[in-house]
Amino acid sequence: MALSFGVSIPFVEHLGFSLERFEGGASELRFTPRAEHLNSFAVTHGGACMTLLDVTMAAAARSVRAEMGVVTIEMKTSFMRPGQGKLVAKGRRAAAINPPLKPLPAHSGATAWTRSLASRFPR
Repeated sequence: MALSFGVSIPFVEHLGFSLERFEGGASELRFTPRAEHLNSFAVTHGGACMTLLDVTMAAAARSVRAEMGVVTIEMKTSFMRPGQGKLVAKGRRAAAINPPLKPLPAHSGATAWTRSLASRFPR
């Protein structure tokens, strides 16, 4: 069952991310890419994957203090293989996208870390 992000995030709503876990410094988001989220190789566009990772890490940080906002000031992402099918991102201090089982099921499709800044939400 999807949880509320607690704030309106129009871009996240547009992409269709679903927040599944939001507690104790951890989060889990799910994303089922649609045709408009694919690149010319028919796999999920790296920008959509990076957004999923970014939002997952921000949600993990916010899960400790939901009234706090989080702004990413730096992000490093490594792509190990194409993102295909339903994607799940889990995060604490870093996040990883795990696609459905493919030839290398033990390896994540992408990993990322960010440097973030805690902030109050704009009024």
